This record gives sequence, C-alpha cells and structure tokens, in this order.
Amino acid sequence: MFETRVTRLLGIKYPIIQGALGGGLACPELVAAVSNAGGLGMLTALNYLTGNELKEDIKKTKSMTDKPFAVNVTLLPTMRPVNYEEYFTAAIEEGVRIFETSGRSPEPYMKLVKDAKAKLMHKVGSARHAKSAERLGVDAINVVCFESAGHPLPDDVAASVLIPVCVDAVKIPVVLAGGIADARGLIAALALGAEGIMMGTRFAATKECRAHPKLKEWFVELKETDTMLFHRTINNNERVVRTEYTQKILEMEEKGATLEEILPLISGEKVRNAYETGEIKNAVITAGQVVGLVHDIPSVKQVIDGIIGEAQVIVQHLHKQN
Repeated sequence: MFETRVTRLLGIKYPIIQGALGGGLACPELVAAVSNAGGLGMLTALNYLTGNELKEDIKKTKSMTDKPFAVNVTLLPTMRPVNYEEYFTAAIEEGVRIFETSGRSPEPYMKLVKDAKAKLMHKVGSARHAKSAERLGVDAINVVCFESAGHPLPDDVAASVLIPVCVDAVKIPVVLAGGIADARGLIAALALGAEGIMMGTRFAATKECRAHPKLKEWFVELKETDTMLFHRTINNNERVVRTEYTQKILEMEEKGATLEEILPLISGEKVRNAYETGEIKNAVITAGQVVGLVHDIPSVKQVIDGIIGEAQVIVQHLHKQN
C-alpha cells in the first residue's frame, strides 16, 4: 500500500527513514532495528573521528541486519578538521550504497558516490536548493521543514507549504523531514506530495537508541512548545530544547557574542556526555516540535508497525467517507 519511488530507490519496505542523529545516538543497534523493521536506518559519519571508526560500526550494523542502511555525511563546519572524503571512501569500501549529505553542496563527492553506483539523498530546506541538488544528479531530496530538529533554514516555512513547493520544483522524489511521529504524519506527508518521511526525534525515544533513559523520559514529558531556534546570528539556525542553558546562549547571541565565545558552550563533547549520563543542564539537546507527540518509549519495530498499521486504517476510513 505504501510503495513509492523512495521505497523502490532505496530497496526498503516502508517509506520511513531514520534521521541522522548526532552525539552517538545513531548507533548500530538503532540503525539495524530501523532497517529490520522495514525502514532505512542511518549511521552518522561525524559521530566518528576517523573513517576506520565508522567502518567498525558499519561492520557491526551489517552483523545485525541484511537490509539496506545509509550513512549521513554532514558537510557543515566543525570544531575539528574533517576529511569528508575519508568517510565516503570508508563506507563504500564496507559496501554501503546509500548516502545522505547535508549542510553544503555534495558536488565535490558526487563522482566518488556515483562511481560506486551508490544512491545519494541530499538534505535541503528550500525549493531553490532542491533544484540545485537535482541538477547535480542526486537521487532524492530530503526537505528539512521549519518544525524539524537540527538545522532548518531561517526562512521559517512550514511543511504544509514547503513540501508542495519542493515537489513542484523537482522531478526526483521528495522526503519530508521534520514534524512526523505517527501515522497521521505519514499520510499528511504523502498527501502533500512527499514519497517518504524522515524521523529523528521519534526514533531518539525508542528502546534501541543509545540515549540515557533520563533523556528519553524527558522527551516524553516535553510539549510541542518546548523547543526554540537559535544560532541565527552565526548563520547556523538550529532547533533545540528550550532550557535555561539554551536560553542563556540565545541571550548571548542577541547581545552580539562572537562565534568564539559561543563555541565552547555548544561542543559535541557536552552533547555526547549529556546523552550518556542524562545530565542535560549544561548541553544543547536538539529536538523537533514533534517531541510533543512523543508519549512513550517503545521499540523501533513497535513504532514502525504502529505507523503502518494505523496509516492503513486512516486510508480505509478515507475511502469509506467517499
């Protein structure tokens, strides 16, 4: 019932993709669970210091699933030197044939990916960027909407407008990223013209995710109004959970703080420590507005089976109304 160009392109059963979770959350256990349940799991390259470290977790993931999974390579500026090509090469050598890029144009790596006969999805936040990515030869567009965790563009365009605009702008498949946690979101995404959904926040609050139980329980307690956008002043717009700590950083930005003053407060080490210990007072934790729809901590299979089963009921109900 839910076969689309995305499922055919990626060789998956359901049009559900796990987002690129940072801080070590996109662990092999989570990635394999998503793929085994019919979706597409995804390792996050920047969670690893080297390509060899990434290789080890690719091997571990392959030991737990024989289904396709992807590797995300985020091309945003980092606080450490990064050899992006090393990540692509390492993944290709281990047999990965699906990639997602984000942050900047994947043009420097297109030949490497295409020579390996791999598929490339690129994450964008606007129709103009979708068109540019299509011209480069990417296979699908993952559209980050205003509601999403991570780095939406500062255009502040909601999914109900942004997805149809992007779908109309390109011929390749579009995936909606942001604001999805259940069957209603999947059906809405398909109705808007998307051919798949990407979920990050929902998968962060599952049994297989490596996040500390305290953090998962915190996500269950949060409301849809408990996130905020900051980093606009340093051209790195980001949606995070609203806390005293993140509010303090926002106030620093509004008073003209420099990037050098802000960087120590947003280090990946602080985030990773928070995910491991559950102590979130002094760390920036990303989450989408959809956290307001996270009410439990199920297994990945329960999440995906629930979405598909409930989506089928919704479709049947709509048919009956006609």
